[in-house]
Amino acid sequence: MGFAERLSAAAAATDAVLKTTLEPMRADGRSPATLVDACDYALLGGGKRFRPFLVIESARLLDGPADAAAAVGAAFECLHAYSLVHDDLPAMDDDDLRRGRPTVHKAYDEATAILVGDGLQSLAFEIITAPPVPAEAAGPLARLLARESGLAGMVGGQYRDLNALGLDAAGVRLMQSMKTGALIRGSCEAGAIVAGADDEQRARLARFGALLGEAFQLADDLLDLEGTAEETGKRVGKDAEEGKATIPQLVGIPAARQRLAETVATAADELAPFGDAAGTLREACRFVAERRS
Repeated sequence: MGFAERLSAAAAATDAVLKTTLEPMRADGRSPATLVDACDYALLGGGKRFRPFLVIESARLLDGPADAAAAVGAAFECLHAYSLVHDDLPAMDDDDLRRGRPTVHKAYDEATAILVGDGLQSLAFEIITAPPVPAEAAGPLARLLARESGLAGMVGGQYRDLNALGLDAAGVRLMQSMKTGALIRGSCEAGAIVAGADDEQRARLARFGALLGEAFQLADDLLDLEGTAEETGKRVGKDAEEGKATIPQLVGIPAARQRLAETVATAADELAPFGDAAGTLREACRFVAERRS
């Protein structure tokens, strides 16, 4: 199975978990139907499912259980979707378009969008603390998700981004390693936890994920300067309009492209001890560097 097929299979497995999780809530007599629909809109409205893919492939690399990896991947997708819903709010980045569709606060309203984000964050922890995730992995996974999505991770990075005017390159890299990189790094480490990896394997996959997260954001910043809304599914050129610093703006596009190439090469080098079994994750480096959406 090639890279595109594995990415598609991971997306299908993730969506199956999300649908199975959401559907009973429509009939439980407690969950408001409109709120469940809005969560469905936020979760199942497209997207590459790249973070779940990383969980699934990192676990598969170490012969971890596929059903548990899919569940953990779905939990990471819940956290990612929650971050996008809140990131799009008028008080944050104020965007009207996400994945080619109106953002949640436009399709519904701001209060609903806030509650969707809150609900998806809780849902992530509900998923990872229930079967088929092994009981012995639930605690480490919960700590990982809390760390990577919290004040020292994604949420802290979002705060830094909202106050990003005047940052130098080091400040931008720190902010981006938290806002974008934390969940990508955590996805790779989570796969290792699901598979019962040893400390060295877990640390190596975390380092790989950190480098991949840096590359992902570099590619995103380049797309914001060179891409189109039709390609990316969201408004482009926004950082430049608002005067926010990004690596391509600070060092120039050619230098940013060179850094992107070096970063994905270093990420691929981290996988050397895994040999040919890490081929799909190496392909993920190329995918990140060449993506147009």
